[in-house]
Amino acid sequence: MFKGVGTALLTPFDNNLEVDYASLRKVCKLQNEGNVDAIIVLGTTGESPVISVEERKKILSTVIEETKHIPEIIVGTGTNDTRKVVELNKIAEELKADAVLIVNPYYNKGTQESLVEHYKYISERTSLPIILYNVPSRTGMNMLPETIVKIHEACKNVVGVKEACGNISQIAHLMSIKPDTLKVFSGNDDQTLPIMALGADGIISVFSNVYPKELKKITTAVFNNDLKSAQEFNNKYLSMMNALFVETSPSPLKYIANKLGLCENILRLPLAPVSKKNEAFLDKEMEKMKSL
Repeated sequence: MFKGVGTALLTPFDNNLEVDYASLRKVCKLQNEGNVDAIIVLGTTGESPVISVEERKKILSTVIEETKHIPEIIVGTGTNDTRKVVELNKIAEELKADAVLIVNPYYNKGTQESLVEHYKYISERTSLPIILYNVPSRTGMNMLPETIVKIHEACKNVVGVKEACGNISQIAHLMSIKPDTLKVFSGNDDQTLPIMALGADGIISVFSNVYPKELKKITTAVFNNDLKSAQEFNNKYLSMMNALFVETSPSPLKYIANKLGLCENILRLPLAPVSKKNEAFLDKEMEKMKSL
């Protein structure tokens, strides 16, 4: 499993709301140039809930083809239907993905114990490594540290967790009780440095879609035990990291990506482009980044 920067890749659309594969290749090229350590395709940032199965296959095939030198391609397969997750995992297996990222079930959320059963069922039906994804702000359910460890111990191919609960104290507790065999990745760009300082292995990032080289500076500095440089880079880029969530992600990201010439500023409903007010705000943040 990777260490460092994993980019939660956006999915470009054209003016007809079809997947824009030419722009997807541009986005992949930037990731290649940024030397990221992994690509996470068809996660929430990739608007996975509105992607069809056939689109999913072609998107994944395209990304694998365009990012051959990036060590790992990880596929988001999580839904609130356990059996559907198994079906999506089979597609990832067929197309030779390296791992899957599975978010907690949402809306028909269960209990901590049902989470264990959910992941056990899935784990027994795939050969791929699994990264859990804890994001209570999206799912309405918090996967507790003890539950994460319990799932890891019960499922031999659950190898990591993307932790986006936002609670540093909770993540510190997780780091204190987890075995060395479980990797932890920050799920929030603005918490990359503090979570890595606790011993996490890296970040699954929105920011690195558009600023991969910048984020790599932070993770590289941490791995080199250069705290001063990591702090300096973090302080420089924190404002843009936060700006990318001024509205529901990936709407701000799509706006920035469009301004950088990567893709159209188009999302599929129920998401929509950012407001004019926030366009102006993001323009200012982009100017700040240019001056760094």
